[in-house]
Amino acid sequence: MRLIFMGTPGFACPPLSRLLGSGHQVVGVVTPPDRPKGRGQAVKPCAVKELAVQAGVPVFQPVSIGDPEVAALMAGMHPDVVVVVAFGRILPTGILQIPVLGCVNVHASLLPRYRGAAPIHRAVINGDNITGVTTMLMNAGLDTGDILMQRARPIGEDETVGEVYDSLAVIGADLLLETLAGMERGTVNRTPQADREATYAAPLTRGEEWIAWTNKAVDIKNLVRGMDPWPGAYTEHAGRAVKIWRVSVAAGDDPPGEALIYPGQVTAVDKKEGFVVQAGVGKVLVREVQPQGKSRMSAAEFARGYRVVPGQTLGTLGAGQ
Repeated sequence: MRLIFMGTPGFACPPLSRLLGSGHQVVGVVTPPDRPKGRGQAVKPCAVKELAVQAGVPVFQPVSIGDPEVAALMAGMHPDVVVVVAFGRILPTGILQIPVLGCVNVHASLLPRYRGAAPIHRAVINGDNITGVTTMLMNAGLDTGDILMQRARPIGEDETVGEVYDSLAVIGADLLLETLAGMERGTVNRTPQADREATYAAPLTRGEEWIAWTNKAVDIKNLVRGMDPWPGAYTEHAGRAVKIWRVSVAAGDDPPGEALIYPGQVTAVDKKEGFVVQAGVGKVLVREVQPQGKSRMSAAEFARGYRVVPGQTLGTLGAGQ
């Protein structure tokens, strides 16, 4: 089939790579304009553009996807299918109507759960034990189109969002090829989504990156692994931000009500394991951190170098809001 591919980040690269190595013809790649990245804010191409250029596929980078000239350009390529993977923009009706067989989206959740921009982050942060990938025939709504195929995958209790992200990208690539093969044969069934079961995966906000120690210990653990490797979960120590990269739920009962221990307070320091912090319910053993301007280090090393002692308090109520 003749395909146009639309995508942006690394998640879209395994599907594009598989398409380029298949019998399908990728006649063009559409991706956003190059943007400043990193500390130096140098203008760099996105991952999808880099892959497409290496493969010699024409790349188009419209400033506005709603520009009628974009639809005219894509129509002139006469695609059978437009494949959309993490493109990051809502497609106008003019584009949705171009391909003969429709626009197929690879979405990193088991729709209708987690429609929206951050399905993988939300699944891990919420402590879900299962996720997956959906291929969907797109319509004018936000991830509301008919389901074509789905594949589920468990989430390990210690897996980070980065690990799940990489795995789902590969699963999505496999599922996309299966979906396109079924569309060619006419064997793929369309299943309308149950809107009443839909949930929304809103984009992450800066405030959510700050650890609220008043939460349950298990919820803090899920937040930390749901922010690893990006954007990172933060707390505050001695007036400076510290990223928390790895924690576990610590053993031990909560202090009695009359005890002068409160959420965010360091209750113990272990020379090998790290340091323990009181949560709203339960305790958190902090194992790996990253001080501001430094590399990742063990929490035990941080405790020695930055003088973490029982009785200190991490973070402030409402920090980052």
